[in-house]
Amino acid sequence: MTRVAIVEDNKVIRESLAEFVQRDPECQCVGMYATAAEALRMIPRIAPDIVLMDIQLPDTSGIECTAKLKQLLPTAQIIIVTVYEDTDRIFRALRAGACGYLLKRCTPDELVAAIREVRLGGAPMSREVARKVISYFQEPVKAAAEVEDLSPREREILELLAHGFANKEIAARLGVSDGTIRWHLRHIYHKLHVRSRTEAALKFRTATGA
Repeated sequence: MTRVAIVEDNKVIRESLAEFVQRDPECQCVGMYATAAEALRMIPRIAPDIVLMDIQLPDTSGIECTAKLKQLLPTAQIIIVTVYEDTDRIFRALRAGACGYLLKRCTPDELVAAIREVRLGGAPMSREVARKVISYFQEPVKAAAEVEDLSPREREILELLAHGFANKEIAARLGVSDGTIRWHLRHIYHKLHVRSRTEAALKFRTATGA
């Protein structure tokens, strides 16, 4: 029997999650908590196999709660169940010790399947979340290829730009006119598929790890 605890401040959602868990004859909901403080006090005592964790809790972030809970109960497998799907929260949650990340719009069957996957050693993620994770790791490769496609002069200008030099400063360093730098920058933006100095600098840093 897989023992599951739920940390969710919304009573309706909390009870719905418990109902979804109980639909699986191999699962049992052993605790429901509305705050991080309550979860951190009670979950180590009951030692569930899996914890379904919301991010937006009233007293502290579910991500912080995850990190603290993993210290108190290292064996607990924590699945984030949230409305948030931005890359920053996804990776912060995974770094905190979460083993899965589901969006609240997942179906009951998807939730149960995720619990089973965790029990088998997997790391379940909603499709949208998985795509963001894949894109995150692919971006440096893509950025590197685009930067590599620049001419030596364009790469030289981009590197100076990424280090914060203004157009006039770049022109002075390279012994060319401001207009020449602006002309090169238009080509750089086009090749990197960006629209601003900030985006170009970010792509350079992503590609080079600078």
